[in-house]
Amino acid sequence: MPYVDGFIVPVPKKKVKDYLRISKKAAKVWKEHGALEFRECIADDVKVGKWTSFPRSVKLKPSETVFFSYIVYKSRAHRDRVNAKVMKDPRLDKMMAGEAMPFDGKRMIFGGFKVSIDS
Repeated sequence: MPYVDGFIVPVPKKKVKDYLRISKKAAKVWKEHGALEFRECIADDVKVGKWTSFPRSVKLKPSETVFFSYIVYKSRAHRDRVNAKVMKDPRLDKMMAGEAMPFDGKRMIFGGFKVSIDS
């Protein structure tokens, strides 16, 4: 079964274009190293829940929007191999350095998931 890395990222609305520009470059790097899919999804119908929600999960500010993003791999082992190569790729260094980051990485939520249903 496939394996997925998922992310919830708060992005300032005024930096959405910057975020997407960097994401397109990152997608190229991940796919060149073997990722099957790389998706960036911007909030469209995402309400603040009473107890929990995408906005609450990242302490979303009024000036921000939230992205749900994911990368698909063949398996967990495949993900680990791909990510090891990606983390050594010098093209990411410039994108991930301080001011170049168009979002607050401390509020990003991420994790790896086993696919349970693939239809």
